Amino acid sequence: MNKSILGIILAGILIGLGIIIWPAITQNSEERTANLISNDRPQGGDFSLMSVQGTQSLSDFKGKLVLLYFGYTFCPDICPTNLGNLSVAYQRLTPEQKAKVQILFVSVDPVRDTPERLKQYTGYFEMNAIGLTGKPENITQIARNYGVVYLSHQKNPQDEYYAVDHSAFTYVIDQNGNLVTQLPHATAPDDFIKTIQQNLK
Repeated sequence: MNKSILGIILAGILIGLGIIIWPAITQNSEERTANLISNDRPQGGDFSLMSVQGTQSLSDFKGKLVLLYFGYTFCPDICPTNLGNLSVAYQRLTPEQKAKVQILFVSVDPVRDTPERLKQYTGYFEMNAIGLTGKPENITQIARNYGVVYLSHQKNPQDEYYAVDHSAFTYVIDQNGNLVTQLPHATAPDDFIKTIQQNLK
């Protein structure tokens, strides 16, 4: 076979493979980043932050299954989606199951999210969630322990309107305070219920 013809055929094959593979590589880079983050098993651990009721620690809820989520009250879409699904799941639990579950919402925006604002925000979702905040350095350490990634886009202290990019996993912590799994963003209510029931056995 003529070398030039063979070269054209090989080039065509390579271009064809590129068309097939490239979209899979480049599609939804944010999702790919989140998946990479989720592959690293975080250590979790006890922590203490502030709610409207004062200082509260993860260990205060020993004996309960804890679902822990990191976000912020000004979040336009990611937090409402995830918390909305979690709320639907919680409302479908039996009273006995609800008594054994505690949902915690930790703010990654302590500049704006006061304990009072967090109480109001979590109340929208009707799932008995407790909003927690604290000093930025404390939240940074807790986030690191749980493998949470976030970045505030506040340019200067006077800025009131800014976004905070953050990973969006729900962390499932057993009755002894051990991190057992993490669920991805937009987990369906049925999957939340399944996970809760499995860990309450």
